[in-house]
Amino acid sequence: MLVAGTTRTARIEGISAAGADQGLLVHTPSADAEIVTYGEPIRAPVVPVSPSGCPTPAVVTRAVRELLNLDVTVVDGGLAEPTGAPTVTVGARPGNDIREQDPVSTAPGVLAAAREFGRSVPDDEVYLAETVPGGTTTALGALRALGEDPAVSSSLPENPLELKREVVEEGLAASSLGPGDAAGEPPVALRRMGDPVLATVTGLLVGLVENDTAITLAGGTQMLTAAALARHAGVETTIRLATTSFVADDESVDLEAAARDLDIDLTVTDPGFEARDHPAMDAYVAGEAKEGVGMGGALALADAARIPMADVREQIVTVYDRLLDGAETTEPEA
Repeated sequence: MLVAGTTRTARIEGISAAGADQGLLVHTPSADAEIVTYGEPIRAPVVPVSPSGCPTPAVVTRAVRELLNLDVTVVDGGLAEPTGAPTVTVGARPGNDIREQDPVSTAPGVLAAAREFGRSVPDDEVYLAETVPGGTTTALGALRALGEDPAVSSSLPENPLELKREVVEEGLAASSLGPGDAAGEPPVALRRMGDPVLATVTGLLVGLVENDTAITLAGGTQMLTAAALARHAGVETTIRLATTSFVADDESVDLEAAARDLDIDLTVTDPGFEARDHPAMDAYVAGEAKEGVGMGGALALADAARIPMADVREQIVTVYDRLLDGAETTEPEA
């Protein structure tokens, strides 16, 4: 289950690498949903590629989907541009910059609607994923509002934590919130300092737990934040998180400690990208992207199915070459 949406926080210079051009960044979640669903963009005008040429993690998730024939449901978590992928709607709208007073005014309603949908999902097991440029900054904002203060990862090789913290402090001031003022109140934390995707994921997580669905959060520190929000909403059961070795190896984040603090069962999968010299994998080895679009969950599923990572890497190359063959990307011209 992939939640796709946007926040204007991503427009802040230096915050996100989820697209090479700020004007096209808004299309990234729509394109990611189409790539996971169809294998290529259908309606979105570009293939998401970072300034350095790193392809979207949707390539990895799509490759695993083709190997395992996984079912996919896309939930509109506040898309600013339409997607050709079929979507479930929970009333989310694009999020504003968290430096504004009320950036996610729809958060309480989105939480309730997503929770209700989660309760009705008929599947026995769900891997829950996200795509939202700028989402690690809004995750940090939500954590600060809750009174939690683990660091967050980044799609950039050098995590701009100081910039993120400055943005979050401006957001707290605009919302007249101090750290911890929204403890035990996820709707407040999400409305004032979060984004619509995080609100949707949190609602789904709570509803799925109430539905006794086996749930795994497929992602990095944004999904860790959803777990923290669920804890503040009263969820006590153990939550599983499946992420990549790229997030686990990020020195700016103590992922294992954060997982212990939140009683999270952590799975880390290393896809062995350093063994394959190819543009689809080189940037990840250099520290870019790290996670997103369910990449860590997809790799964990492949590993659990005993598919050799060499086969996964070859399928990633197949998807990448097919996707980039003659396609327009978000990478700017030289």
